[in-house]
Amino acid sequence: MNGILPVWKPPNCTSHDVVAKVRRLAKQVKVGHTGTLDPAAQGVLPLCLGRATRVVEYVQNLPKTYEGVLTLGIATDTQDQEGKVTRREPVRHVSKDKVIDVFRRFQGEIEQIPPMYSAVKVKGRRLYDWAREGKEIKRQARKVYIYRLELVHIRDGNFPQVKFVVQCSKGTYVRTLCVDVGRALGYPAHLSHLVRLKSGPYSREECVTLTQLEDTPVDLWPSRWLKPIDSGLVHFPAHTVPLEDRLAVVNGRPIPLPEGHYQPGTLLRVYTVSEFLALYKCDRTGKRARPVKVFAGNR
Repeated sequence: MNGILPVWKPPNCTSHDVVAKVRRLAKQVKVGHTGTLDPAAQGVLPLCLGRATRVVEYVQNLPKTYEGVLTLGIATDTQDQEGKVTRREPVRHVSKDKVIDVFRRFQGEIEQIPPMYSAVKVKGRRLYDWAREGKEIKRQARKVYIYRLELVHIRDGNFPQVKFVVQCSKGTYVRTLCVDVGRALGYPAHLSHLVRLKSGPYSREECVTLTQLEDTPVDLWPSRWLKPIDSGLVHFPAHTVPLEDRLAVVNGRPIPLPEGHYQPGTLLRVYTVSEFLALYKCDRTGKRARPVKVFAGNR
């Protein structure tokens, strides 16, 4: 099978567990996911199968949308509900207007310091390996982008729960965002619930569950849930070539472009009228494009 399979990852399993299960069910080695979800989280996890594994890098770079719950007044060592509580401070009162004001400050480009319990490598080791040894390692801040951060509602109490929706760039740690928002509100905080609603162009409504995959013959997967390879590249412009130029594209030859249509360096989805052929890149003149990855074969 060649295509993109949007899977709904259940809680309490890793993204790799989902990949391993689909590999076993499909009897197919070439399966890869497009962005790790923490074990406790659930949500949209697009998997690339077969030739579609060649577009993983482009799909995982797209924005993701999450629904989360931030619990104020309690900090944990992992910044989420899975960790050990390190601090408790009952919250006197936090108004809706105050939360909205702080949320506004975190929209746009921000800097985050990766949490100790993360897969980021420092000095040749994953940060979570250092953390499990009780060591705190200095980490460099990273720039990420928050496209939107919206308040859904606040559940009052000594430890208020703030439900929110965030759309963010690749590499954003939502649990770190919660900790930083809590700090701006004057309290410890952690992420207590997380659901990924959308990953790139793939939404919850398009997803298949692992149970559905187990209960469905593999030969029916393509017609029911498998998306075409180019569905993961829809953020790139489409360029159509005449049918007589198909062989040139399949063989990886440069193609001419209409002058002034595309900026140098632009990636293009190249098609005939009815077939996706390849991903090309405009050269520095913008008048020609050269192949990056070819997906169609000779007939």
